Amino acid sequence: MNCRNNIKSVLAAMTGIILFISATVSAQEKNNSSIISKDLKWSERMALSIMKRAPKAWQIDNNEKPKWDYKIGLAMLSFQKLYQKTNNPVYFEYAKGYAESTINESGEILNYKLEDYNIDNINAGKILFDLYDSTKDKRYLTALQTLRKQLETHPRTNSGGFWHKKIYPYQMWLDGLYMGEPFYARYTAEFENNKAFDDIAKQFEEIHKHTLDPKTGLLFHAWDESKQMAWANKTTGTSPNFWSRSIGWYMMALVDVLDYMPKEHPKRKELIKYLNAISKAVLKYQDKSGLWYQVTDAGNKKGNYLEASGSEMFVYAFAKGANKGYLSSSYTNAALKGFEAIVNKLITIDPSGELHITQVCASAGLGGNPYRDGSYEYYINEKIKVDNSHGLGPFILAALELDN
Repeated sequence: MNCRNNIKSVLAAMTGIILFISATVSAQEKNNSSIISKDLKWSERMALSIMKRAPKAWQIDNNEKPKWDYKIGLAMLSFQKLYQKTNNPVYFEYAKGYAESTINESGEILNYKLEDYNIDNINAGKILFDLYDSTKDKRYLTALQTLRKQLETHPRTNSGGFWHKKIYPYQMWLDGLYMGEPFYARYTAEFENNKAFDDIAKQFEEIHKHTLDPKTGLLFHAWDESKQMAWANKTTGTSPNFWSRSIGWYMMALVDVLDYMPKEHPKRKELIKYLNAISKAVLKYQDKSGLWYQVTDAGNKKGNYLEASGSEMFVYAFAKGANKGYLSSSYTNAALKGFEAIVNKLITIDPSGELHITQVCASAGLGGNPYRDGSYEYYINEKIKVDNSHGLGPFILAALELDN
């Protein structure tokens, strides 16, 4: 009798192992399949395309070795959101693999130096909250605490805004609001008291106050409090042009911070007001195609082009804002129009079903060496790439908000 029971136990254990292996192989086959099914939603089709090109997440953008990077962090955040939507562990493991490749067992972050005070370095930390919640691996908590420590001592303008980087003193860029504030807000909500929410709101107040153009309602890319930079307006300190992706960063920062800003906080309504104001302005510049131009207000001026990443970010912010009730439901229609245009005009599809996103501005900034003057000519002449990481994460996030 005992022998028969032992045999049954062994068979049951073997069956469990076989089922586990089968499920794992099935997930890997989905990832490595030569054909990406057109029956899947756009979010999964893009994710599987990314995984096909870059079996390890750190290989995105054809990187030769792992590095802590804000763009890949954005893509991994979209994979975590996709996992929450689909419950497919392949997406969770892909993001987890990136964290494991860039954070050692002691919680030290690869190629990260706190004393650089680069706000971009905060962004990838957003993926660590869910990883720590799921695994309870202390390395992720240590890394979270390190990034939070940076914000404690990060240099600020005299009026209280975070510098974009130590190498860009007294400058606030729209990009920086997305890099730092959603992380700051979630950390505050999960680990601290609510006092820091005043400081988080302060960052938006400063950027709104100093970069808003009353004529268009748009926000200039950056502000130099010192007014010392050659690109800075000597009266206002603002950079000279509107760059769609920078405004997109700002809008994504608003809708994501609102996930954690307490409903009773007195500054919450102010942030929603900012979101409505910039959404109204951006909507005016949506091209008849459904997309937005690289230089937001310049239309089809010579050299300007319909740019992918900024368009995706606007779609995401419109859709999420409407879904959460911050924006009128009419913005859902604008988001759907934009997403349809992205798919029809900017996405190409291989015979294998692999998606490629075209017309992505590779990078843009101000100052530095070689010097970037923020002129119209500068923005339209930055490199345009296919499958650049700036265009990957926002596509998935936009698709998820629209259930596409």
